[in-house]
Amino acid sequence: ATRAIVRRASSSIPRSEKIASSSSSSSLPGLSRYPKRQGLYDPAQEKDSCGVGMVANLKGKPSHEIVRDANTMLVRMAHRGGCGCEPNSGDGAGILTGMPDGFLRRAVREDLGVDLPAAGTFGAGNVFFPRDKAAVAECKRLVEGVVAAHSGLELIGWRPVPVDNSALGPTSLESEPVSEQLLVAAKGGLGGPQLNRELWRLRIAAEKAVHAEPSFDDFYVCSLTNSTLVYKGQLTPEQVWGYFEDLQQPDYASHLALVHSRFSTNTFPSWARAQPFRSLCHNGEINTLRGNKNMMTSREAALASPHFDAATLSATYPITGDHMSDSGNFDAVAELLMHGGERQIHEAVMMMVPEAWQKNPRLSEERRAFYEYHAALMEPWDGPAMMSFTDGRYVGACLDRNGLRPSRYYVTHDERVLLSSEVGVLVDE
Repeated sequence: ATRAIVRRASSSIPRSEKIASSSSSSSLPGLSRYPKRQGLYDPAQEKDSCGVGMVANLKGKPSHEIVRDANTMLVRMAHRGGCGCEPNSGDGAGILTGMPDGFLRRAVREDLGVDLPAAGTFGAGNVFFPRDKAAVAECKRLVEGVVAAHSGLELIGWRPVPVDNSALGPTSLESEPVSEQLLVAAKGGLGGPQLNRELWRLRIAAEKAVHAEPSFDDFYVCSLTNSTLVYKGQLTPEQVWGYFEDLQQPDYASHLALVHSRFSTNTFPSWARAQPFRSLCHNGEINTLRGNKNMMTSREAALASPHFDAATLSATYPITGDHMSDSGNFDAVAELLMHGGERQIHEAVMMMVPEAWQKNPRLSEERRAFYEYHAALMEPWDGPAMMSFTDGRYVGACLDRNGLRPSRYYVTHDERVLLSSEVGVLVDE
């Protein structure tokens, strides 16, 4: 069953936790590159303010209705996103779903002529490539070399992601990537969290191998897990459904979905910086970002993992960097806490975004102890921020201790949880 964790805050209502079972030649910035620091612009200050939504079935029952409803949420929050001087070139929008196993089996069989292994024993993720055909081939060769060097994984293949770019504006078209789906199988009985740890390592190693060639900076892996799949881009919210033809298929079913409409605050939009990221969506800003990144860099030498030796763990460094937005850095640290350690996604987020716990008389002793203990391990990533997150099993949301990016959630009689930055984006019958 899916588990939903939602934390809320306001000036009059104490926080509570609800847990229910359940390479471009353009003169514009590329997919993942920022312009150099100049004048008042500093790439280290990239921040997002956006609209966020979540739909999930608490019994873990997948359906196409969940995906459609999530898209409805996204479209109805279009005003919370940004666009360029052309209204059909967006700041970014996307959707994260659970792994659509039935759809993927059919699509891979039809497109590649192969049968996928058992659910949970393979990983899939959408990948952005530079538009040059030779660059795509070389990037694939480098990624395949990393997969071949991994003793626990083997390549299934690459599936082209069908897209329709007829509605995109000139700015989005100018930087549009080639999108393909990477499919990787586990060897030796790997599955569940263990497989996701290895896929996390594989993704980081592949990105480093490809980015060693500066002209391949536009290479980007949207996600790579055995439990979730991300479709996103430099789109408006209204364009996501029409652009990604996979989402329109009736057998594309999921038990959960997160959506995000990006407003890039005084920053540059791009395909890579659209959200959702690999495990979360973020509305707001991380205003302690420089300190958070400095602290993560300083503690890298002292980190230890129960799953990886020192050399293997250090291969995933640096954890944070100026090439990512504030949301991207937050997502990278949350991934480290999950895959490098043994924390669940909600534990990692509560550790990074604590509520105002010191003088809250309504807080249970258990939660007070949790926050007090983790305050010695991790400084808060302060916003204002609203986070919605998932690992494919748990879905959740929270506000930071400032409580200035409100959202509302409902748990319905038909065992669904609905959450968004605004009320009224989805009418639940």
